[in-house]
Amino acid sequence: MTADAHPARPPRAPSRRSLLQAGSLVLLLGTQQIARGASILAVRVWPAPEYSRVTIESDTKLVAKQFFVTTPPRLAVDIEGIDLSPELRELVAKVKPDDPNIAGIRVGQNAPGVVRLVVDLKQAAQPQVFTLPPIAAYQHRLVFDLYPAEPVDPLEALIAERLRDTTAPAAAATASAPPRPADKTAAPAKPNEPADPLGDLIAQHADRPGPSATPAAPTPASPSVAANRPGGRATATQTDRIIIVALDPGHGGEDPGAIGPAGTREKDVVLRVAHLLRDRINATTVGGNPMRAFLTRDGDYFVPLGTRVEKARRVQADLFVSIHADAFTTPAARGASVFALSQSGASSTAARWLANKENQADLVGGLNVQSKDRHVQRALLDMSTTAQINDSLALGTVLLGEIGNIGRLHKPRVEQAGFAVLKAPDIPSVLVETAFISNPEEEARLRSSAYQQQLADALMRGITRYFAKNPPLARSRSV
Repeated sequence: MTADAHPARPPRAPSRRSLLQAGSLVLLLGTQQIARGASILAVRVWPAPEYSRVTIESDTKLVAKQFFVTTPPRLAVDIEGIDLSPELRELVAKVKPDDPNIAGIRVGQNAPGVVRLVVDLKQAAQPQVFTLPPIAAYQHRLVFDLYPAEPVDPLEALIAERLRDTTAPAAAATASAPPRPADKTAAPAKPNEPADPLGDLIAQHADRPGPSATPAAPTPASPSVAANRPGGRATATQTDRIIIVALDPGHGGEDPGAIGPAGTREKDVVLRVAHLLRDRINATTVGGNPMRAFLTRDGDYFVPLGTRVEKARRVQADLFVSIHADAFTTPAARGASVFALSQSGASSTAARWLANKENQADLVGGLNVQSKDRHVQRALLDMSTTAQINDSLALGTVLLGEIGNIGRLHKPRVEQAGFAVLKAPDIPSVLVETAFISNPEEEARLRSSAYQQQLADALMRGITRYFAKNPPLARSRSV
């Protein structure tokens, strides 16, 4: 009998084992592949005076629709294709009471497969909702940037900070002093007596043009002071000049920067060093002129590279010092470095590699490429001058010398490369790599409060030495 002659066998029923295996597969894949949607990996909230950011990270791209309501101000975002998860519920508790912009977040299942987030705001806002593709340690990100309807002006912030520092001691002194009768015959204040250098700025601020406009004439120096200068050359005095140093702690927020073997994050270390240096700058005078530090970020939040430059120019900074602590592919690399801008190519392969790495901060930190001001930022970063670069090299040389007195240098001279953050056309600008955070020994030093103090002292000495050889010009900032 041939094989074709055999009677057909009835199909075998699936075994209990195979049914259980199939059911297990459905359970394993049900919430991700078979059913629908993405898995939420993490949620984060980054508060800052300039804007607050909410980030939702997922394993696949999220699809969202947003609606903004003006009264009371709130942003509603519907995320499609997902169900409410414990990770999304965590957003409610992540909002801090002192968040300048967010009053609270509500989250719920609005419809099958649709989760609605409602962000209640403390003031009118201009929200931006956008997605970011995977990069570095991050997968897909859905981002809500909540900007105040009236943007924070860096110059106004500098004024407010200065007033807080000057009025508090004055108020304390007034409260502790015994009352005195009014003396109508008291002599007027002498021209050379110290004054609040930002007082005039506050009075003039409303009529002052921006940094790119033609500046107003400076306030004249005291005649008695000008007459006593060698050669009769009038220079700035306490009452008509304040020296502003822009400090730029690298990275921040979504961008942690380099991370050391022990988990030290670059963004945290450089912010602490910047705070220490700010205290020293604010307590220093050069040639009788008070100094004032301005930080491009004063907390843990992301600031785009172009915005850092714009801020420094808005406050008419005299210097721009960007502070970093980089990592390399091997832990053997060590030593501090100082970099200035180059328009004709990097001074070394390492400098080019580092500049390319630092210039990716916008991608890691999460820049909204659809933002309307991106063209303005790009144009701003292409206007640097030879004079600015020469001044930057002079600043970098003295800073490198002072840092070399407290630690090892990676290179004995200032290097150059196309760092985007150094491209202010009218401000001497340097980037300081304080150490290699990827080196275990140097990471330990960077974590040390004593070494952070030494770094701040060295940078302060370098800044003072620079101004001793390069006195700040008497500019329009008559304060």
